[in-house]
Amino acid sequence: MADQNSQVRIPGRLPRPDGWSVGAAAIAALVLLPIGTVVWLALNPSGPIWGHLISTTLPRYLSNSLVLMVAVGGLSAAVGTLAAWLVVMYRFPGVGWLEWALLLPLAIPAYVGAYALVDFLEYAGPVQTLMRGAMGWTDARDYAFPQIRSRGAAIVVISAALYPYVYLLARAAFRELSAQSFDVAQALGAGHLARFWRVGLPLARPAIAAGTAVVMMETVNDFGVVEYFGVQTLTTGIFTVWLEQGNAGGAAQIATVILGLVLVLVTLEKLSRRRSRFYGMSKSDRRPSRSPLNGVAGWAAGLFCLIPFAVGFVLPVLVLTGHAVDKADRWVDPGLARAAWNTLSVGGAAAVLTVLGALFMVYGVRLSRRALPRLLMPATLIGYAAPGAVLGVGLLLPLAWFDNRIADLWTAISGTDPGLLITGSAAAIVLAYVVRFFAIAQGAADSAMGRVSPSLPMAARALGRGPGGALAAVYLPMMRGSVATALLLVFVDSVKELPATLLLRPFNYNTLATRVYEQASLERIGDAAPAALLVTLVGLCAVGILARTNR
Repeated sequence: MADQNSQVRIPGRLPRPDGWSVGAAAIAALVLLPIGTVVWLALNPSGPIWGHLISTTLPRYLSNSLVLMVAVGGLSAAVGTLAAWLVVMYRFPGVGWLEWALLLPLAIPAYVGAYALVDFLEYAGPVQTLMRGAMGWTDARDYAFPQIRSRGAAIVVISAALYPYVYLLARAAFRELSAQSFDVAQALGAGHLARFWRVGLPLARPAIAAGTAVVMMETVNDFGVVEYFGVQTLTTGIFTVWLEQGNAGGAAQIATVILGLVLVLVTLEKLSRRRSRFYGMSKSDRRPSRSPLNGVAGWAAGLFCLIPFAVGFVLPVLVLTGHAVDKADRWVDPGLARAAWNTLSVGGAAAVLTVLGALFMVYGVRLSRRALPRLLMPATLIGYAAPGAVLGVGLLLPLAWFDNRIADLWTAISGTDPGLLITGSAAAIVLAYVVRFFAIAQGAADSAMGRVSPSLPMAARALGRGPGGALAAVYLPMMRGSVATALLLVFVDSVKELPATLLLRPFNYNTLATRVYEQASLERIGDAAPAALLVTLVGLCAVGILARTNR
């Protein structure tokens, strides 16, 4: 039977476009709009901005960003890889629960960890207060204490929040290795360190490189930590140049530098895996089993795994819970209720629109006979790599232009001013979330559709169902789990997103993330604690999904 979606092509005439192809191309164009806008603004500034930036602030922004990226990437790679190796290869006290506890810092946004660390270690915090009481010191001049709000502290905080990306991928890679490789190495006299360095690490290198690349991209995206610690990076430079100096062209040019760094990271990660080839030895391969670590070695392994979990999860939760209990009345603050409702509404709308758009695009590309949608679909993944501040710059200006054109047309027709329909509401935030997290939904949809046997939709089409009917009757029922997971993951990431929300939110509009930022910036950690704990609770849902899918 001929495919009902095929079209007869008449020589010399272009085939008539179908709705699925046009829709997929339109979604791709929307996702790529902010990136194109940033590049256009950078190439067409209102004045000689590049020279001024290069001679003044850009070197400082760039050097701090590079130092953070390299340091956080290196520390996260070391902690995540070693922790993954220990929990996969060895049996020591607490390994059963530490294997899953090491994922929990993913639930804590880095900026929440920064506020908690400063509150815990600052002059009036419990650590220094206890030191002064125990030693009889009266003020800070009596003792030396490291500077908390510094670049080094920012590296520790961001690493504690992001190392699980490396840990998760490295653990999966180590678990999939063949135990025979380690048996051979051990028979040749290789000890624990040699088996890790010469067998495990080279075979898991692609996974470690991919996780480290994600960590470095998230580092350059960070705004809350570096702004709170006073570290001037490319992301804080966008806020300074645009919001304080009113220079959109300069902000766009800084944004292109960030995009360049992200492109370099993605390219290096791809090149590092280009010539890597790994094959199983035979069908009888068995997975590594845990070897016992007894005595001091076992306790040392447990302590090594406990430290990142304690710094990245336990400390922030304890500090915030203490403040939330001390100021229980903040839980009934009307501002918190409004922020929670705004978060639910924009996060929920973004999740639904993102997943619907991803389903439409993936299905449309599978149906399409044209090359353009197939070429555009991989390009839409760049939204997840682009930092939120970059997307904010790239979206606000075209949306403002569109709002003004609509307002002018409406005024000419009705004589009334409708105001700014998109940038004056939360619609701009929703669109930013859709662009930023489209890759998550697209990956889930593409993977789930790929697992559906082609014979099932073909049977539906043979029974008279159109493309939409086949999608509703065959694909969606078999993709319920993947669709639900994608909805929750997009929602969770939307709840945690800070830079894009700060740039695009209307006046006096708060989400939980921006409320945490505002209150903590005013040194009111107690007022920020309830919102921060709610964000953490939502983040735990995503961690639960990851733990369930990576058993």
